[in-house]
Amino acid sequence: MTRDERLKRLPEIARERILVIDGAMGTMIQRYKLDEDGYRGERFKDWPRDVKGNNDLLSLSRPEIIKAIHAQYLAAGADIIETNTFSCTRIAMADYGMEELSYELNVEGARLAREAADEAERADPSRPRYVAGALGPTNRTASISPVVTDPGFRNVDFDELREAYAEQTRGLIDGGADILLVETVFDTLNAKAALFAVDEVMEEMGVDLPVMISGTITDRSGRTLSGQTTEAFWNSLRHVRPFSIGLNCALGADLMRPYIQELSRVADVFVSAYPNAGLPNEFGAYDETPAETGQHLQKWAKDGLVNIVGGCCGTTPDHIQAIAEAVKGVKPRQTPTLDPVMRLSGLEPFTMPAF
Repeated sequence: MTRDERLKRLPEIARERILVIDGAMGTMIQRYKLDEDGYRGERFKDWPRDVKGNNDLLSLSRPEIIKAIHAQYLAAGADIIETNTFSCTRIAMADYGMEELSYELNVEGARLAREAADEAERADPSRPRYVAGALGPTNRTASISPVVTDPGFRNVDFDELREAYAEQTRGLIDGGADILLVETVFDTLNAKAALFAVDEVMEEMGVDLPVMISGTITDRSGRTLSGQTTEAFWNSLRHVRPFSIGLNCALGADLMRPYIQELSRVADVFVSAYPNAGLPNEFGAYDETPAETGQHLQKWAKDGLVNIVGGCCGTTPDHIQAIAEAVKGVKPRQTPTLDPVMRLSGLEPFTMPAF
């Protein structure tokens, strides 16, 4: 099935049933217990800096591991798998001195996911499998100073982010991504730079791919790290007209529900949710079982809150299988028709009453 054929079917499928996105990549990589040599592989055996922990590098140094993880999530019932490219911008790769690998990492990350998805499609041609090119938040924030004594200081600006995201987007498209996913957004200005770059690159390349946006409510304050409430976050980005808006990471399903409920009320596009497997314990591990995660998301589905569900930190193919089974046959959320009024945002939303 070609990309155009898959994309033509995507909105129809999303209206018919709840789509399932995959689970955590890092959690699965940890199961391999790779040491420094395990991350380096043959190609990077003489790299001058330590690379252990650079999970995205494994698309080049250990591609068989990344493809096997994708295959496990597809076998568990995922309709959408994310590329192993969360940190594949020049900005994030600078930590390892690997800025020049950014484009290649994105191409290979998308190619590996597409290979796994194609194999799953061939096994069951009735189910299109989609590759979402993951664009993470980077390790810098354009809205917040990293220096407590200098609140006006920034270690990155909009144009730097835009250029880095543009390179990443080209790589993801060239590698075969069907969807572009700007995810784990904790700073809306970073997301705006990513979405601006995505729009520029798609126009430049003559393609039109669906865009998914997924923010992160960092704690029980109900706000992103840059201070926005859920509705304000949506108001800031709704002009993009994404395929979906949603939340992921930071919280387990029990704590995330109020914010997904709010998005479901205010967003006139599909809503996605992929929470963590609860909150981490004192050892940094996640204790929520697949059955517990599935039960939470089944309740959301039955209450008409979601169109796309999956898992973030701590989730595994077992969690995704439980989620897929839990939402099977449940009708997806119906997209509301909203009154055409002015909606603005700062840290809080503002809606101009209709006269």
